[in-house]
This record gives sequence, structure tokens and C-alpha cells, in this order.
Amino acid sequence: MKYYIIAGEASGDLHGSNLMKALYEEDPQADIRFWGGDLMQNVGGTLVKHYRELAFMGFAEVVMNLRTIFNNIALCKQDIEQFQPDVIVFIDYPGFNMRIAKWAKEKGIATHYYISPQIWAWKENRIKAIKRDFDKLYVILPFEKDFYEKKHHFPVEFVGHPLIDAISNRQKTTLESFCTEFNLDTKPIIAILPGSRKQEITKMLSVMLSVVDDFPDYNFVVAGAPSQDASFYHSIIGNKKVTLIQNQTYKLLDVAHAAMVTSGTATLETALFKVPEVVCYKGSWVSYQIAKRIITLKYISLVNLIMDEEVVTELIQGECNPKRIKAELSRLLDPNHRMELAQKYDELESKLGGIGASKKTAQLIVHSK
Repeated sequence: MKYYIIAGEASGDLHGSNLMKALYEEDPQADIRFWGGDLMQNVGGTLVKHYRELAFMGFAEVVMNLRTIFNNIALCKQDIEQFQPDVIVFIDYPGFNMRIAKWAKEKGIATHYYISPQIWAWKENRIKAIKRDFDKLYVILPFEKDFYEKKHHFPVEFVGHPLIDAISNRQKTTLESFCTEFNLDTKPIIAILPGSRKQEITKMLSVMLSVVDDFPDYNFVVAGAPSQDASFYHSIIGNKKVTLIQNQTYKLLDVAHAAMVTSGTATLETALFKVPEVVCYKGSWVSYQIAKRIITLKYISLVNLIMDEEVVTELIQGECNPKRIKAELSRLLDPNHRMELAQKYDELESKLGGIGASKKTAQLIVHSK
């Protein structure tokens, strides 16, 4: 079969690469053409466009790059027509992917969505387009199946979370080798994951760093995003006794004793590495007030949303201050609390379906014809 895969972000590249491996195992004659990144390219197939050329964040940047965005959409449609795939697999990236899906459906090409957009959090009206434009939907969070099937009467497949595959496939790191590589003494490590976007890092990193001096018996290590320069982080870190590592988050989580994490997928990754964490979020007053009115969820972290209880503490806006962060971090170092968290993390992994999301999705795609 001929497969056309579209992933427009770093996370999509990761999950796309694991899906491609599984597709090749299930269908050794697979002919794959894709939009993605280095990880997908390392698996095989033909790269059309790298996600680095697609990453426009924020309203102003999108407006400034409208011509490029429309040119990319036109290029994608033209390339699909020339390739004539049996199926297109869309991985997250809804702004772009849903436009291509509408066009592809009208052309009679099979459309499969892997890692659907989080319309349960906001933009629920997108359900009309999803029902109209997609033949198959593969969801990765257990509550999404009920959301689509019970609330919107649209059948979907829950395949489990691909992060479990990605984490299980990693090359494991020891504390000793980590400290040797990054020239650290072998004190326990507290990881700081301040997000990936410039705005959120600027907001979050300084408040996270405010507690460093309160824990002299620990090494603090910041996980730098590949999209940001080291100089940007150092301008915020200043002379704090903190180590910055870039594009090595899994290596850091492998050895971390505890973590401070900005809300997002990183909260789930940290939990799946079984690292006790406190979730921190602080936006501008205006952004927060708008978000409060648009997003009607009980929790902001995926860990708590999946478990439907407050497993990890969420410090939001005013609560995200040095005093509260210090108190919660101290709690994360308490052996009894760590044991309780470990139990909850095991339950979380079980709810997510265990290993095999990529393989299950590949089987469903290959045998959908």
C-alpha cells in the first residue's frame, strides 16, 4: 500500500517515526511519503517537507506567514495528487491537517486521523468537520472514546498512548553516566521543564529557579527545547547554580529525583518516567481570563485529567509562587508521598493501555481496506 503521512511538529515526528516502523513491519511493501522530521526520515520513506519549515506560533506570526502557509497547503495537495496514496494518515497538527483532510475526502482518498485534536478541551465545534472528513479516528486518551462515541455518536478506536512506546524504546541512562556527561557531581537531580515556547519559558523559568537556593543538596537541570537557543535560557538563568541541557529531556527524566513541569504533554511524560512532579502554570492575566472562559476542564495536567483526580499538584497563576513551589517540592522529596505517587503512576500507565499503540494503529490502518 501507499501511505502519505503528515506530521507538523516535533511530537508528531516522534510518534510518526514509531508508526512508520510498525507500518513497515505490518506491510513490508509499504511505500511511505511524509511531512515530518529527522526521526521519521531515519526510519525510511520519502520526506517532502520538514516540520521546522511549518512551525508558526501565535496569532501575529501566523498572519505574517500566511502566504507561506497557503503555499504549503497547495504544495501538499499537489504532492498527494501526484503520489496517489491509498490512505493519508494525519498526526495531530489540526490547523493544517483538517484543511488537507477536507480536500482529500472530496477526492475520495481514505483519511485516517492518528492523535486527534483535543476538541474536548476547546473548539468542540470541530466535531462537525471531523465527522465529515475522516474515515477513521485513532484516539490515545481513554476518556476520548466516550467523548466521541457517547457524546457525539462517532465511532473511534482507542489505541493507547504512543508515549509509552516512545519511552519504552529509549536508551536508558544512569545517574552516574548522566553526571559524567554533563560534568555534575552525583547529587540527586531535580528537573525543570519550563515548556517549549519562548513566552511560557520567559514566564515559568524565573519562578521555577526562585527555589534553587533552598535545595543545596540537589542538582537543578533545565530541559531546553530544541527550538530555543542556549543563550535565551542563560539570559534567564543568570548566575544561578543550574545546568542547561538541550534536546535531551528523556535522558534527564531517566535520572530525575523530582521535577517542576509546565503544563502540557511533559506532565504526562514525567509521570510515565515515574518522576514525582509539581505542575506549574502562569500566563498573562488576560490570557488566563480568556482561557478560564473557553476551557471548562477540572484540571490542566493530562495526568489529573486521565485519572480524574488530583494526583499531581497543580499550581496555577497566583498559586504558582516561590513559597508554594518550595512547599510542594519538599513534599515530593518525602518518601511516603513518593510511594503514593508511584502507585498512582502505575494506575495511570495501565489506564493508557500499556505498550503497543503504534503497532495497533498500524494494523488498523493496513487492514482498513
